[in-house]
Amino acid sequence: MNQRSRASALLLLPGLLLILLGFALPSAVMLFSPPGAAPSDVFVRVGEMFTDPYDLGIIGRTLGLGLVVTVLCIVLAFPIASLLARSTSRWAGVWLALAVFPLLLSNVVRSFGWLVILGSNGVIGKLVTGLGLSGEAPQLLYTPVAVVLGLVQLFLPLAVVACYSAVAQVDAGLDDAARGLGASRLRTLWSVVIPLSLPGIVVAATLVFAGSITAYTTPYLLGGSSQRMLATQLFAYSSVTVNWAAASATALIMTVLVFLVSGLSSVAARAKGRVQ
Repeated sequence: MNQRSRASALLLLPGLLLILLGFALPSAVMLFSPPGAAPSDVFVRVGEMFTDPYDLGIIGRTLGLGLVVTVLCIVLAFPIASLLARSTSRWAGVWLALAVFPLLLSNVVRSFGWLVILGSNGVIGKLVTGLGLSGEAPQLLYTPVAVVLGLVQLFLPLAVVACYSAVAQVDAGLDDAARGLGASRLRTLWSVVIPLSLPGIVVAATLVFAGSITAYTTPYLLGGSSQRMLATQLFAYSSVTVNWAAASATALIMTVLVFLVSGLSSVAARAKGRVQ
């Protein structure tokens, strides 16, 4: 190891120690050796969760809603990010700021906004009854639709930022070259921009999926007890029933799901890149 490599290693050492002692080690202790429980208790509870229909329903709901939210966020965010990244207007920066402005607002505030919209006495309910479409307001709260809407609104700005960064790094001259060879705008987007932006898309999808399956406030307020997800179940285990083995097992399953889906998305992105 030369002197430059040793200097770089010494500069990285404080950050690595901080990550190890401040994050990795405490997380490992809470996952595998929670208070009043042995590691074997955690793994036994994991096995029970995969055989209990109720817990399996929560796991399936969390995974399903997380994937739906991820797909919707990427489908909605990428066109917005492409338009902003390729825009030559002097207002492009303003539009980008407006797109990410919701990140400055509290998750609780945004979730309560959906309560006002989706509640039985909310905007949609009054509109339906006012137009005579139904004798009573539809029940939109505490449904999967409400949870998906809340989570999409929550993580869409994050997806826009990640996709914008990826598209901005793609040379705009490649778009012109493809158009000059006769490709349409849609073909250029699909064959040129998206393949070259795949690393950023994977990052955006990973961030949105990880946030969706670990979000607590939005599923709790919009889903209630009828649409329980792993995060709300984790809170119940740790704060209501105080079952630390079950809480650690739930957190472990959430962690594995995040790493599994992010790994699969990375593999799929690399495979598509080789095909292209």
